[in-house]
Amino acid sequence: MRQMTATELRDFLASGVSPVKIDVREQIELQNGVMDGAIHIPMQSIPGQLNTLEQHKNDVVVLICRSGKRSHQVGDFMEQMGFTDVINLVGGMNAWAKDVDTSMSVY
Repeated sequence: MRQMTATELRDFLASGVSPVKIDVREQIELQNGVMDGAIHIPMQSIPGQLNTLEQHKNDVVVLICRSGKRSHQVGDFMEQMGFTDVINLVGGMNAWAKDVDTSMSVY
C-alpha cells in the first residue's frame, strides 16, 4: 500500500489520475467535509461491500478517514482481498483540511 500526504495526493489528482476514492468514516463525520467524488462506505461495511468493490480490484483506490488510521486498516484488508493499487491518505481528512482545502473542518 502506498502512503500519500495530503499535498502529494492533491498533486497526484491534479496530474489527471482518476482513482476510486473511498471515505471510510462514519456518516456523522461527513459533516466536516468530503473529498469531491468520494464514495462513502463506513469501515465496518467494507467486508460486506466487497462484491460491489470487486470491479475496482485493479484500479487505483484511495482510502480516506479522519486521521489515516482506519483507512490504513481498510487498505491492509483490501490488499489481502486482492486489490492491487491502494493508497492511504496519511493524516486523513484532517491533513486534507489543514494543507489542501482550508474550507473544511479539522476535528
